[in-house]
Amino acid sequence: MTRTVHCRRYGKELEGLAQPPFPGPAGEAIYNEVSKQAWEEWTAHQTRLINEKHLNMMSPDDRKYITAQRENFLSGENFDKAEGYVPENKEK
Repeated sequence: MTRTVHCRRYGKELEGLAQPPFPGPAGEAIYNEVSKQAWEEWTAHQTRLINEKHLNMMSPDDRKYITAQRENFLSGENFDKAEGYVPENKEK
């Protein structure tokens, strides 16, 4: 049976992650409160932010920035967009 969570991004019951995405309290909170769909959307957005903003994940400031953006994104709050990103048009 698929595990469901009340997703804090979408405000409804959706399929949950199979395991916490990383160790510690933040990973457990995501596991318990974020849907698989929202997490997959975040990881794609995170990649765009890292690439477009030339972030270095070895930098404490850049890691702090990504953490703040992750919380905003997953909570449905305002979050930074990658400049110049144009979503692929899937209607062809």
